[in-house]
Amino acid sequence: MDKEYVLQVAETAKNQLLATTPMNVILSWGVEKFIATVFKQMPALKFKVNGRLFKGFVVVTLNGSDYYEVYLMSYQEIKCVTDRAFFDQVGEIIDRTIESGTNKTEYEQFCRQQWNNLLAK
Repeated sequence: MDKEYVLQVAETAKNQLLATTPMNVILSWGVEKFIATVFKQMPALKFKVNGRLFKGFVVVTLNGSDYYEVYLMSYQEIKCVTDRAFFDQVGEIIDRTIESGTNKTEYEQFCRQQWNNLLAK
């Protein structure tokens, strides 16, 4: 696969993710570094996260149908979260999978507790 194409797709995916996802949400994932790579013969953006529900790597690939696929990679397994996401859905899908979950009330309680712990110190 052409290196320039891989770099272009990864840069586009990163820019779209940063433009469509609130910065506080991305920061809550504990992102370390964005890397352009090839995954399952597709150009991809890979980054390490330290979320509440998942710790490991997130891989966002562009498939042949112009949809993004989102994978979670840990040392034990690789899990496909979705194989059909539009660019403006990727951040929400990642957040729900690695940080906030599906129970918004429970996540809000968790965030309040974290806030209280910070203020108590």
